[in-house]
Amino acid sequence: MTSAARTAYETLEPFHVLAYFNPGMGDALASTGLDPHAFYTGARGAPLGACDASVVAAAFYSFAPAQIETAWQSALSVGLDAVAQARNAMLEKQYREILGAVADQPEIAELADRYGELAASVPRSGRALGAAWAAAEAPETPILRLWHHIAVLREWRGDNHIATLVVNGLDGIDACTFHEAQLLDPSVARRSLGKRMTMLTRGWSDDDWEQSVERLVARGLVERIDAPEGKVAHRLTPAGAELYDDLEATTDALGERVWAVDGADATLAATRPLVKAVIDAGVLPGTRKK
Repeated sequence: MTSAARTAYETLEPFHVLAYFNPGMGDALASTGLDPHAFYTGARGAPLGACDASVVAAAFYSFAPAQIETAWQSALSVGLDAVAQARNAMLEKQYREILGAVADQPEIAELADRYGELAASVPRSGRALGAAWAAAEAPETPILRLWHHIAVLREWRGDNHIATLVVNGLDGIDACTFHEAQLLDPSVARRSLGKRMTMLTRGWSDDDWEQSVERLVARGLVERIDAPEGKVAHRLTPAGAELYDDLEATTDALGERVWAVDGADATLAATRPLVKAVIDAGVLPGTRKK
């Protein structure tokens, strides 16, 4: 049986990632003068404030520190408030284009309030990025306020997942190569980026990748397999598959307290039409306009 936390994650993720994948990204980059790496880093890390780049790298976890250093300095030079404002302006335009008049319906404000209550209920200790987002002021526009509270819950879940990775000895690049490993059962559906996109978006080198795979092979978690050049050439072992499942189950268990409450199911159900509209718009990777 799927846990309440897993259902919530799978339901809400498309709504959240619209902030980082949408047709308005070009205008946002032009308005800030930032490249995609810097805009993403600044837009997601803005609630952390003007801290050292090492803090951002620690909070993002699966990104190469060198890439974060360069991207964060660029975002700081523009101003984190300016980056956040550009993100919100882009998001509001996208939601209005996708949802139309629905974006201004009273139900949106009601949903935002309900997610705000859920976001306020999460424990913040040890969850740096989730805590930063929870402490940040939510926008007044209802559709943006809804996104903001969902972002708090999403980043809080990410903090929980990072904790499980740390406990199991998987650092940032190991988390990437382990997640991207081919599964024992290729028919199982999951979200993955592939080797090239992971390295491009996370900033890891070929040497980083290969050294990580070697560490996982030495631990008996993956095995090398034949694959076309540029493709993932390692597969989970039975021990790796067991750890993979345990990581996901532990992450879900840590988040269960938020979603196993009265009214959470109804809140998710009320959000699904909005999420479907985002998916049907065809702007997210792997989706087509319907």
